[in-house]
Amino acid sequence: MAQAADKLVPGSLDPSDWDGLREIGRTMVDDMVDYLRDVRKRPTWQSPSLESRELLASPTPRQGKPLTEVYDEFKRAILPYPTGNIHPRFWGWVMGNGTPVGMLADLLGGAMNCHVSGYDQAASLVERQVLGWLAELMDYPDDADGLFVSGGTVANLIGLTVARNSAIGHRVRQHGITDNRPSVYASTQAHGWLDRSCDLLGIGEQAIRKISVDADHRVDLAELRRSIERDLANDRKPLCIVGNAGTVSCGATDDLHGLADLADEFETWFHIDGSFGALAKLSPKCRSIVDGLERADSVAFDLHKWGYMQYELGVVLVKDASLQSEAFDFSPSYLDKFHGGIAPNPTEFASKGLQLSRGFRARKAWRQFSTYGTDASGAAIEQNVEQVAYLRNRIAEHPRLEQVGPSEMNVICFRYVPEGMAAEQIDRFNIDLLVRIQEEGVAVPANARIDGMFALRVAHTNHRSRREDVDLLLSTMEQLAEQALATTQSYH
Repeated sequence: MAQAADKLVPGSLDPSDWDGLREIGRTMVDDMVDYLRDVRKRPTWQSPSLESRELLASPTPRQGKPLTEVYDEFKRAILPYPTGNIHPRFWGWVMGNGTPVGMLADLLGGAMNCHVSGYDQAASLVERQVLGWLAELMDYPDDADGLFVSGGTVANLIGLTVARNSAIGHRVRQHGITDNRPSVYASTQAHGWLDRSCDLLGIGEQAIRKISVDADHRVDLAELRRSIERDLANDRKPLCIVGNAGTVSCGATDDLHGLADLADEFETWFHIDGSFGALAKLSPKCRSIVDGLERADSVAFDLHKWGYMQYELGVVLVKDASLQSEAFDFSPSYLDKFHGGIAPNPTEFASKGLQLSRGFRARKAWRQFSTYGTDASGAAIEQNVEQVAYLRNRIAEHPRLEQVGPSEMNVICFRYVPEGMAAEQIDRFNIDLLVRIQEEGVAVPANARIDGMFALRVAHTNHRSRREDVDLLLSTMEQLAEQALATTQSYH
């Protein structure tokens, strides 16, 4: 079996013993199926051991060693210490948890190892097909286009790039932003991708107009209108309105029809950051929450979040395909198009985004949708929303728990409020409580600050969770809070 790794075909990195590779490969698949099957038996998260840290700080391996030995090191030093997002009680940072089918899709895709910048190949057909499926699910027109990317930040960056070029014109690619002073509009709840993208695109962070939100964390349309009118009066060009379909902190969704109406009135690009919320479209019960998303010029979302797929898999859809191509098209001489052969269009997808070298990302969505059907994802989304509603009710019934901010869809923020504790100490108590819960290994919520208050945050995109997991989170939280109050005087 060791020969599969330490004895190679001369002049190649292929093994001389394929049967040996097959044997250890079967062991790996068996082990990983068991690993997913038994996920509930392990802690949600645990910090890597000293042995793990020492092994993973070892010097560069100039000479190799048997694959069996490397795999043993993987099982001892790496496999027990993941982020934990595959666990049924992981609800932090809107991380998805993947599926067994997705794991196998990674194996198949790794074997093919396709380069999907374009070319005449099945992987390109798959990407076109799945983009068409997603356009249909998002109620986009049949001739819309898009791209699979690493995640929401890049997907949003592409949408904003198309918006910039559409507003300023194709010349911006040669001359940059020279004679325009563009403005971008979003609520104060917009994700940090917006600041980073405006920086990278030469728009500048100061060009972002952060519009206040109402009590439900939805953008104030009247203030947005005033901001646009003020910029027009000062000879600034409205470049893009950014709407939220699922804000980071509370999962709130803006009035998307209201934003679309303003975008139409001021002839401005309308982009939606639907990182996780856009996937509510897959649920008959929840899709009304994101009604109006289909009116956006572009939308970005992550299938590795509420699509329950393996990392990395972000998507951007653009309603006018020609504008996306104009923003990114390039044709170097070494990538000429030919009337036949493998390269009739070698940059089909590379001319829609940033990457020339692109992996076969679409395989994950193709495999999962084909195996489970999109209705299964919609049912899991509904289950997540129902479980958060159950948590919300449990919080409301608890004498020491307090919901903080609004709760929509699959996100809720809350905190533990000990009796008689001063307001300035409650934040510190809940910070310590969050760390204790995570280190206990029972569950992983994350955090948010709502109106200046620190809160624990459950962002639920986990198809493995059950109501009993919610109950265990709350009972653990209660127990740890009581222990903390009984053993320390620092909060009193």
